[in-house]
Amino acid sequence: MSYQARERSGNDAAVALPGRHASLGKMVAVVDAACRLGPRPVMLRLADRALRAVGLPQARLQDRPAPAGRFLPTVAPPPPGLCRAEAARVLRAAAALPTHPDWHRRFDPKAHALSIELHRHGGARPVWEASRLAAVPLLVQAARLDPGGPHLARAEALLGLWCLENPPFRGVGWACGQEAAFRALHLALALALLDADRDPPPAARALLSICARRIAATPLYALAQDNNHPVSEAAGAFACALLLGRDSRGAAARLSARVARLVAPDGGFAQVSPGYARLLLDTLSVAEWLRRRHGAPAFPAPLAARAAALAGWLHRITEPGTGATPALGLEDGSALADLSLRGPADARGSVERAARLFACSGADMPEDPGCAWLGLRRRRLSLVRARRWQASGTAGWCEAGAAALLRTGPLRFRPGQCDLLHVSLRDGATWVIRDGGTGSYDPPAEWWWAKMSGAAGHNAPVFDGAEPMRRAGRFLLSRWPTVSALRDGAALRDQRGNEVLREIAVAGRAWTVRDRLSGPFSRVAWHWRLCPGEWSLTPDGAQGPAARITVESDAPLRLELVTGWESPAYGAVRPARVLRVEASAPVAQVVTRIALP
Repeated sequence: MSYQARERSGNDAAVALPGRHASLGKMVAVVDAACRLGPRPVMLRLADRALRAVGLPQARLQDRPAPAGRFLPTVAPPPPGLCRAEAARVLRAAAALPTHPDWHRRFDPKAHALSIELHRHGGARPVWEASRLAAVPLLVQAARLDPGGPHLARAEALLGLWCLENPPFRGVGWACGQEAAFRALHLALALALLDADRDPPPAARALLSICARRIAATPLYALAQDNNHPVSEAAGAFACALLLGRDSRGAAARLSARVARLVAPDGGFAQVSPGYARLLLDTLSVAEWLRRRHGAPAFPAPLAARAAALAGWLHRITEPGTGATPALGLEDGSALADLSLRGPADARGSVERAARLFACSGADMPEDPGCAWLGLRRRRLSLVRARRWQASGTAGWCEAGAAALLRTGPLRFRPGQCDLLHVSLRDGATWVIRDGGTGSYDPPAEWWWAKMSGAAGHNAPVFDGAEPMRRAGRFLLSRWPTVSALRDGAALRDQRGNEVLREIAVAGRAWTVRDRLSGPFSRVAWHWRLCPGEWSLTPDGAQGPAARITVESDAPLRLELVTGWESPAYGAVRPARVLRVEASAPVAQVVTRIALP
């Protein structure tokens, strides 16, 4: 066995389609993706476009007066029992809130919501954050801790200012039904924390009613997404109905139906993404908590069971000491109803609340302040982490303080990245082998797409330098491979006939990734994305303080330690060390061993 090893700096590259064939190739990719999605989401999306073309949603979203008057009561109830450090954390966070957020940035605040192009000016996602009004429940928390302070007046002023500068159905804040749902859920949560949700003040009722109208205007768009959108919108509609004293049974039935479709009995979610799984779980937790407060009938089955399974899945991949989850799939840094104030990087509070609400168990954060705010009592039982587990789209292993996560199949819903067969390995709190992350839905440069979402952004074989799936849209890929889960790994066959059988084995602190290859490829490459640290190339792999990696094969290997890219948070990228391994046909097996110290 021979090796060629060298070290260089540069970017792990992807092959682009020639420009003169781009239009035809894009059209073929769109048709292919539509066939793989199936008739339901395609017909829903076409129906939504047809309705917009004739102006029906626009007619339902005509200009209305902005809510005015009181939104919140003038007195806050006493706080729950919190330790001094947690109370101080809330007050510091409230004091740091801006008094006049930028709701629009470069988007036209006077434009009708349905006429706005959302993927201009760096995208709408960063702009939407302030309009979700997560600041309102935070200020309510501060008001309960410090009743003599200005917090309740600030929350009231913030709501009035938002409504004044975001009149109904004008501006980017009203462009998406899901954003109206998040706004409604945060307002409902704030009112409930003030014990005012059973009889909201007039302006709050008006804002909830307008949010409900916005959610109801474009339901087909949400359904066509087959992701968190239809769940969020059903939960928002349910919260609005509860607080407005309307019949909530229809929204409850829709919410359960959406969860039944998108969350598998084993906890796998249509969006294979820890961030979006957490967002969905927080949405369901708020809806369930409000349902209990109002004495509404239990959600139809299988909502509670599927939410419990999703909580178990997120718990298994959450590092217990820090709450960190691995980068996997698409994420945008959302954190709904973050009463623990841990931000998007710490999922422990979300898992703890969902476990208590849906699984009659606790998790890794028995002293979670969010549970204290919601009055959720501690549970005697706790969720456990199995040494081996499988769910729809993922599989995991846990051994000797380390854990591995493998992206598997089958593909029931559209993949967000070319990450099939990607494996991440965590040792303690450090993800030693990791995913490249998301970058941005509206990146400042086109190369972000290939570096984050492309095959070279993941730790799986790449054949002939070509993407296994062609991009057919911002969130749509075509030519999906056939992927199946195996007892100790997964198997993949791409549209060119290349096949990979990947098996994971662990013995103590030694992990082995065995890839068996076949097909018409000429060359194949791996991009092992490494954690930050001082890595050096060795004759048979790479050495660093976090691990010793060795690679062997039945064919000569070329090894390089290169500079790639990773996204530590939405909208940000940074250089990352990558061990690039390449072999030429007729290679049939490559074994990568990762020894942890």
